[in-house]
Amino acid sequence: MSSTASSSKTDDAEALRRHRILSSHLYYDVPPSKVPLIYSPSYDIAFFGIEKLHPFDSSKWGRICRFLTKEGIMDQKHLVEPVEATKDDLLVVHSESYLKSLNSSLNVSMIVEVPPVAMLPNCLVQKKVLHPFRKQVGGTILAAKLAKERGWAINVGGGFHHCSSEKGGGFCVYADISLCIHFAFVRLNISRVMIIDLDAHQGNGHEMDFSDDRRVFILDMYNPGIYPLDFGARRYIDLGVEVKSGTATDEYLTKLDHALEVAEKKFDPDFIVYNAGTDILDGDPLGRLKISPDGIASRDEKVFRFARERNIPLIMLTSGGYMKSSAKVIADSIVNLSNKSLIDMKS
Repeated sequence: MSSTASSSKTDDAEALRRHRILSSHLYYDVPPSKVPLIYSPSYDIAFFGIEKLHPFDSSKWGRICRFLTKEGIMDQKHLVEPVEATKDDLLVVHSESYLKSLNSSLNVSMIVEVPPVAMLPNCLVQKKVLHPFRKQVGGTILAAKLAKERGWAINVGGGFHHCSSEKGGGFCVYADISLCIHFAFVRLNISRVMIIDLDAHQGNGHEMDFSDDRRVFILDMYNPGIYPLDFGARRYIDLGVEVKSGTATDEYLTKLDHALEVAEKKFDPDFIVYNAGTDILDGDPLGRLKISPDGIASRDEKVFRFARERNIPLIMLTSGGYMKSSAKVIADSIVNLSNKSLIDMKS
């Protein structure tokens, strides 16, 4: 193929992507009576107990909101409910062939790492597994619009950082981070995005998707000895900070402080995507780090303060976390952010 033909094909693909983004209904005007905390009861995954075969707590999203309500920090009626991402929305990043592959229950079972899913009719898999994930994708995308308007937004779900345009894995079916950023480029007049990925696992999905995109800077602080061990994707991390198994709170927070200082010198973002996995928590069977609950609250506070002091809109995604205690740790961290006036939970 000639370079002219190749360039024309790329231009056509970009025009189609732009058209899909501008035609989407995922952005909508949220009334001021709502706080920029995004959640739907549809987020939670439950199908005959099979979901319990994966260590991920697939009911944590609802439990976070119940903890926040119990703390008196918010009323459920003030939450923002997202719209489910459609096929056209997903095609902004994903290929037709990848989306078609999800019509196979076997393929979905391998991505979500729950083998019995392969035995279920795909219509059931779509309803019980993929619909909740598509709702969370809608939440991540909408969060960017809310953050641009209000300075911050939290999607109580999302953060599927192992999924790229062509490949899912690690309980991540759709590339919500990549989708959110492409929507923001077109709809929000954003041109420079920093991804701060502090989940214990390397964010290989968004790293592959933005491998040659200088508009996106990736700070990834991860345990190098655990899944996904994606050495190819590691080449595309702009600022990688390895935290080995057994790393404790003080060392972790010191490394984070230094990383944020370095990141600021290397890149000047006008938007931040914060992937705030709690699988760094002491005792998490997959993360293998030893960060205390207070340490997670301090970590989140540091990232929100970094954004606030520079007047950069930020979205937070809850991502991984494989202990029942994660939901309470996340809720307590959100309460701390509110107490420190880094977010405003008053409607």
